[in-house]
Amino acid sequence: MARLCKGVEVEMYTGTPQGKIVGLSDRITKDLNGFVREPDSRNVEYTTAPMSCYERLLCALVRPRQSLRQYLQQTGNYTIIPGSTLSLGNSQQFYRSDPLNPYHSYIENTYGTNVVTASVHINIGISDPEVLMRACRLVRVEAPLYLALSASSPFLDGKATGYHSTRWQLFPQTPQQVPFFESHDHFIRWTKQQLELKTMQNVRHLWTSVRPNGHNRPYHLNRLELRICDLIIDPIALLAVIALLESRLLQLMGDPNLDPLIHSQLSPQTLLEITYENERAVAKKSLDAQLHHWQDGRAITAKTWIEELYQQVWPIAKENGFSCFLSPVTKIVREGNLAQQWLTKHDNGQSVPSIVTEEIINVAQQEKTLEDKLCDALLVA
Repeated sequence: MARLCKGVEVEMYTGTPQGKIVGLSDRITKDLNGFVREPDSRNVEYTTAPMSCYERLLCALVRPRQSLRQYLQQTGNYTIIPGSTLSLGNSQQFYRSDPLNPYHSYIENTYGTNVVTASVHINIGISDPEVLMRACRLVRVEAPLYLALSASSPFLDGKATGYHSTRWQLFPQTPQQVPFFESHDHFIRWTKQQLELKTMQNVRHLWTSVRPNGHNRPYHLNRLELRICDLIIDPIALLAVIALLESRLLQLMGDPNLDPLIHSQLSPQTLLEITYENERAVAKKSLDAQLHHWQDGRAITAKTWIEELYQQVWPIAKENGFSCFLSPVTKIVREGNLAQQWLTKHDNGQSVPSIVTEEIINVAQQEKTLEDKLCDALLVA
């Protein structure tokens, strides 16, 4: 059984039970272990330790939220707000969490509230740097599929924006043009060049759908970081997306020819162009987006592509003992992602505040149930 290590960075908003987002990260990070601040105080983030076991990862996702919920309730009847954008506002003002931090000043002055979003970053451990670069190439051309599954930001400032992932539509990908890294050495040389050109302020300032990561970038790398996903507030759905990614990476490790630079009929430049086009299309229509496949450029919907990928990797997940965590992908494809569910309610006349408030209640109940039924039992075991 060859499971990979997985860890998740989770960004969330805090606010009132009515969905108004309120910046509390200065208090949270001071009083609660395991939480860190973002440049805007309305976001707070926690990170799970890397682990191969999905059951333990589920509890590592749920338990910090339960601690945060308890703290927020005691602080002033606050809660966790689902969604990946400022659904009920205010996107006109930046609320600094650390006014003295010069990097935060740069972010606010350069990007404004376009970066005040919530998301999940999925990290998968890969120690061989050349295998990691190959994995980044494959995941990059398929990253739009993970955004399609996770889209949860159709609202901004109390209105529907016309996008399923307003977050990815707004988010400033930096630098604007990032090549496929042909090797670890290519990544090192390119990163040094960007720092000299000031297109990157530091080694962390590579904001793309996927990137190689490690403790001493760009030299010492040990994991792939998928950054494109909106906040997947449902832990079961999040594990399904992680399982899809892990099983695809295991498939690649067994078949290096899945590398887009080897297996595609398209030139690297054309591959880059259709990848950016696919990301834009998915930000607009998520699972219903019309995309172009990286292998030959053929037209295919995101939903169909995910279904095909699911069939390919299901045997791998089953062989490695985590197919039960992969299977909820079919439910997301069938019933729609959170953005699509919210927009259906909105089309039926429900207001944005009532949709967000309803989701706040649903998520809190689901997390409590998961902790009671699964995490407590795992702790006993």
